[in-house]
Amino acid sequence: MIHKKTAAAGWIILICMIAAAVLAPWLAPYNPYSDMFATYLKPSPEHLLGTNDIGQDIFSELLYGARTSLEIGFLSAFLSIGIGSMIGIISGWYGGNIDRFLMKITAFFMTIPFLPTVIILSAFTRPTPCTTSIILGIMSWSGTARIVRSQILNLKSKEYIQTIKAMGASNFYILTRHILKELLPFLMYRSSARVRSGILSESSLSFLGLGSTVVKSWGTIIYYAQAKNALLTNAWIWWILPPGFCIILISCSLTMITYGAESKTDRRLE
Repeated sequence: MIHKKTAAAGWIILICMIAAAVLAPWLAPYNPYSDMFATYLKPSPEHLLGTNDIGQDIFSELLYGARTSLEIGFLSAFLSIGIGSMIGIISGWYGGNIDRFLMKITAFFMTIPFLPTVIILSAFTRPTPCTTSIILGIMSWSGTARIVRSQILNLKSKEYIQTIKAMGASNFYILTRHILKELLPFLMYRSSARVRSGILSESSLSFLGLGSTVVKSWGTIIYYAQAKNALLTNAWIWWILPPGFCIILISCSLTMITYGAESKTDRRLE
C-alpha cells in the first residue's frame, strides 16, 4: 500500500510537470527570449519570479526550460533502455559467440568513466538537446544490458519457457509474448531511474557551460545566474532557487515512481 501511494504521488507530480512543459506556450505570460523589461526586477504580480540580467521573465524561462530538460531526460532514457535491452536480450537468449562478443562490448563501455567522457564529447559537439540526449544515452546503456542479460538467462531456463519452445514456438513469439512481459516491470523501474539521471546530467552539463546557450533549460538558467553573480545579490532567491527546486522536485517524483516500480519488480522476479 505504501509503495502504491508513493508511486501515485510521484506520477501526479511528473504529470503536472509534463503538462506545464507541454502547455508552456499558453501558460508562459511572456516570450522567454524577449528582453523588453527592466533588469533584476523582483517578483511581482506582473513577473512572478522577477527578471534576469537582460530583462527576460524568469517564470516564462522556467516553463520553457522544463520542455528541454524533460525532453533530454526522456530521450536519453529511451536510447539507453532501448540499446541496453536489445543487447541484453540478444546476448542472453542466443548465447555462444554472440553473447561473448556483445558482453565484451558492454564491458568496454562499463570501463569508460561516465562523467569525464560525457564532458569531453559535449565539448567537441554542437550543444543541442538532441546531441546531448544521444551522448547521455550511448554512455549509459551498459548497466541495463548486463542486468537484462542476467534476467534472460534466468527466464529462458524456466520450465514454461522450455515447454513453449518445445512446442515449436519461434524465438520472436517467445521473446515478444512472454520474455518482454516478464521484463516490463524491471524496464519501467530502470526507465524512471534513467530519466532522472538524464535530467541531472543535463543540468550538470549546462551548469558547466557545455549545454546549449540558445535553448532554455533549468540547467542553463542556473548557469547564467551563476555567471552573472546572482549569488552575490538577492537575485539568487528568484533566479536560482526556482529551477533548482524544479530539478529536485522532478528527481523526487521519479525516485518515488522508481520506488513503486521496484516493489513490483521484486515480486515479479521472486
